[in-house]
Amino acid sequence: MSKQDYIFRYFSIIKKLRRSGESTFKEIAEYLQHESDFEDMPVTISNRTFQRDLNEIRSLFKVDIRFDFSRKVYFIADDPNNDLNNRMLESIDTINSLKMVSDVTKYMFFEKRKARGTHLFHGLLHAIKNRIVIKLVHQKYDDDEPTRRLIEPLALKESEGRWYLFAKDTNDKRLKTFGLDRVLDFEFTSQRFDYPRHLDINAIFKNCFGVINLEDKEPENVVLSFKPEQGKYIKNYPLHESQTIISDDKHGLVIKLQIWVTHDLVMEILSYGDSVKVVSPVRLGKQLRKIYSAALDQYA
Repeated sequence: MSKQDYIFRYFSIIKKLRRSGESTFKEIAEYLQHESDFEDMPVTISNRTFQRDLNEIRSLFKVDIRFDFSRKVYFIADDPNNDLNNRMLESIDTINSLKMVSDVTKYMFFEKRKARGTHLFHGLLHAIKNRIVIKLVHQKYDDDEPTRRLIEPLALKESEGRWYLFAKDTNDKRLKTFGLDRVLDFEFTSQRFDYPRHLDINAIFKNCFGVINLEDKEPENVVLSFKPEQGKYIKNYPLHESQTIISDDKHGLVIKLQIWVTHDLVMEILSYGDSVKVVSPVRLGKQLRKIYSAALDQYA
């Protein structure tokens, strides 16, 4: 059996338990048999093999699957890499779908606009993991000339289909984000740095929509009212992790976000046109009204 087959089986087990919450070995085995028939891959297992798989899943993906002896079911007790594992599951599902037919372009149509800079992943992740200071050549869209910086790379951050490098600028010691689509070049140096011991990337971006960080300001309570049809999409695909529902009825959906009011957030709200109204803060509503008025003037 190839390594690909093993990985597919491991993720099939994780997928099954995520969907059902808990399952008996028989239910898991039946699911794997179905996947084996559907994907034409050898993913069926014995109980003994399954126990080995649980150890491999725990070691490779940090997903801790345990057995409840009283109810005779397996369940996921801990999955600290949930976001990463989700993305890998999506990739495997996509790859397997592509293998189903000989000419997939007849049935699947891909987004033409692709995130730029993904070719930099390997080198940047190497620098982050090994604490290597790099020389970065970065071109801002509003600058005529690129800037050259010496930075300590800390993490890669995805936002709205784009990827960003989160790093510490050795010149002013500030934490900054650099769009990978604007990175012209980078090279390793012989210098090393100490990764900040208590750095919490998730906490830093917790109140962001996008990557604009206003760490010197308090986040605001942003209340948005959506028309009923648009509200269904917003419930299914929340705007932000802080999203809570204030009301949801025939008149529409009203949500609250605890977030910094940045250009990225304003652009997102504008994208919903007349399907959304800013309830609060009043200042944000006035800002949008000014933008709409200026846009209307262009067509006068």
